[in-house]
Amino acid sequence: MKLLEIGEKAPNFTTVDQDGERVKLSDFRGRKVVLYFYPKDDTPGCTKEACSFRDGWSAFRRKKIEVLGVSAQDEKSHKKFAEKFSLPFRLLADADRKIVEAYGVWGEKSLYGRKFMGTNRVTYLIDEKGKIAAIWPKVKPDGHAAEILAAAG
Repeated sequence: MKLLEIGEKAPNFTTVDQDGERVKLSDFRGRKVVLYFYPKDDTPGCTKEACSFRDGWSAFRRKKIEVLGVSAQDEKSHKKFAEKFSLPFRLLADADRKIVEAYGVWGEKSLYGRKFMGTNRVTYLIDEKGKIAAIWPKVKPDGHAAEILAAAG
């Protein structure tokens, strides 16, 4: 797993969100973007993290910060997850793993001594010019949204 670095240009991508709508990173130029990568829809840590963004949603809106969640599931899985927890932001489908690989978050993981490949919990803050402004390489789901809001000023 080789993460991007602060100051590097964020790789552009085109995909679909939970509603099947096309999303391109370049569409958000001129705004800050929180691009958060999470392992899997509707699992305990990922739910905690998504709900922390949901609960901080009005603060993100006030600061004009876009929140985009990315995992390797398809839009159907994302739609169920978003509806179940009333998530107000977009969840991006990355079933072919192009985005997780471009951002260096796909890699070896270990659970109960078993090794496997998966999406690591990493968050990037992308500035208005499309450059990486901050990176959280080992995210703890609790309170993560507040951490980002503090860093975003």
